[in-house]
Amino acid sequence: MCGIAGIFHTEGPKPVDPARVTAMCDALAHRGPDGEGVWTAPGVGLGHRRLAIIDLAGSPQPMASSDGAAMLVFNGEIYNFRELRRELAAQGARFRTDGDSEVILAAWQRWGVDCLPRLNGMFAFALYDLRARTLLLARDRLGVKPLFTATLSDGAVIFGSELKALLAHPGLRREIDPLAVEDYLTWGYVPDHAAILKGVEKLPAGQYRLLRHDAAPPASVQWWDVSFAERERGSEADLGVHLLHRLREGVTSRMEADVPLGAFLSGGVDSSTVVALMAEASTAPVKTCSIGFDVAALDETSYAEKVARRFHTEHHARTVGADDYALVDRLAGMFDEPFADASALPTFRVCELARQHVTVALSGDGADEAFAGYRRQVFHHREEQVRGLLPAALRQPLFGGLGALYPRMDFAPRPLRAKATLLSLARSGEEGYARALAVTSEEQRAALYSSDFLRLRGDYRAEQPFIALMRNAPARSGLDRAQYADLKFYLPGDILTKVDRTSMAVSLEAREPLLDHRLIEFGARLPERMRVRGATGKYLMKQAMRRSLPDDVLFRPKMGFVTPIAQWLRGPLAAEARAVADGAVLARTGWFDAAALRTIAESHIAGVADHSRLLWQLVMLDRSLAKFL
Repeated sequence: MCGIAGIFHTEGPKPVDPARVTAMCDALAHRGPDGEGVWTAPGVGLGHRRLAIIDLAGSPQPMASSDGAAMLVFNGEIYNFRELRRELAAQGARFRTDGDSEVILAAWQRWGVDCLPRLNGMFAFALYDLRARTLLLARDRLGVKPLFTATLSDGAVIFGSELKALLAHPGLRREIDPLAVEDYLTWGYVPDHAAILKGVEKLPAGQYRLLRHDAAPPASVQWWDVSFAERERGSEADLGVHLLHRLREGVTSRMEADVPLGAFLSGGVDSSTVVALMAEASTAPVKTCSIGFDVAALDETSYAEKVARRFHTEHHARTVGADDYALVDRLAGMFDEPFADASALPTFRVCELARQHVTVALSGDGADEAFAGYRRQVFHHREEQVRGLLPAALRQPLFGGLGALYPRMDFAPRPLRAKATLLSLARSGEEGYARALAVTSEEQRAALYSSDFLRLRGDYRAEQPFIALMRNAPARSGLDRAQYADLKFYLPGDILTKVDRTSMAVSLEAREPLLDHRLIEFGARLPERMRVRGATGKYLMKQAMRRSLPDDVLFRPKMGFVTPIAQWLRGPLAAEARAVADGAVLARTGWFDAAALRTIAESHIAGVADHSRLLWQLVMLDRSLAKFL
């Protein structure tokens, strides 16, 4: 696990200043405290910061191929590198190290870009071929590891593991993209198809770019996708056995390390599954870490402790207090782009705790997307069944009219919150699911924006790319399309960004065994009844794990990492809430209606309404923009 950065000239082999690449890498020092290196040649410079995990004494980067004809900087892990090494050695490849980096170089020289589907891992890398004079930029299937790029006015393409590496280059423009602000206000993060600065791009998950010195930077090429269009056949028992095999594969393949290894443990289904399978495969007690809150309604530590006792783990726990809001500025610095998933705070704290005991931690991320574990997916599945009973010509006036009349009751028990469901049923499945996932609706955003910003935004709406993604998904059903969108949009944009930045901030490698692509592909082929059964999501996974985990862990209501931001914004952060309308950087942009922001802040502080998610978004946007404006 590391940080990479570099410069590549597409308008001829202009010289590259090594000091400039070094400065870009220095901005990523937290990602790799164990080593650093820079290599330059006419037209190209590659830089690396290393967090040593495998082959601790060897494998320095940038790394040359055995014949010196290719150079690599690599962030991530290749879990099947030993099998690939044996295959390549049988075909004549020579190896000088015991790590996975050299295997990527040999695989490229043997198979070219066709090496990518052979790599099982999480990765973002840059590989320069001195003979072909090309630079390959590649990202793993699901976007576990990030890669930012930008093309400068002199034709140079710069790249780095985080935006802060690009910001270290003086040629990067710092102009905010208003469409990315629209994206952020909608989703709470800037998705992978966008970036907060104009001219900056993120290489999409499962794609690569092959750059040449004498050609304009090409569009990225998709080398992997997941299809929901096929269905597995077999009994529930047979499919459960197959699923358990895939789960074990994902976990055991990610347990190899030459440094201490452990796991995050929340006490939920996913992290408990990972810990159970680690304990099964390990000869020593698994090291586990969990975070709790001093607000009882938000605390899950009793479940984590129960799982830890069950598997005799070496368990470490910490309670996060109500004063953790002091991390706001530090969080903004970790993410560079605005990021409003408030669970980033406890995620950072559990990474901080884990780093005191291990260098690698396995997480439970990915199962909700793969096996339909989110409540919104289960609701969407039910709504799609209703949509199938009535044509759109009837649904739109019927449910739209009822939804308009029904009062908004966010405070009420869920069965009484019918307004959102009625409005969703009046729309297409794709539009309804986009509305369910959005933090703010189109109507809410329009009421927040100033007339100047509405002109800047034009006809663009953040839901449009999401809806198009769902409509074009390789899928059979509405549930398929929702899961596909979560895997391709929400997972890399929110969940994986959160885990990458918070873990790397403390030089901890986080691995996601439930995102093994073989497991994801199998989950996408499961019949719907094996994913959702009644009101239960992740049905088959929960059934498969009943031999290892108790029902009160498998079937209790999903909580996730929840933070007491509503209380913070009425108490110690009340001044921050008011500042978004008056005096903060955000207020000075002129993009928002100050009176509307003031009303939202004051009604929340007074306890009249709960606007905590929106206010947290605005506070984090303000902190992020302060670095650019």
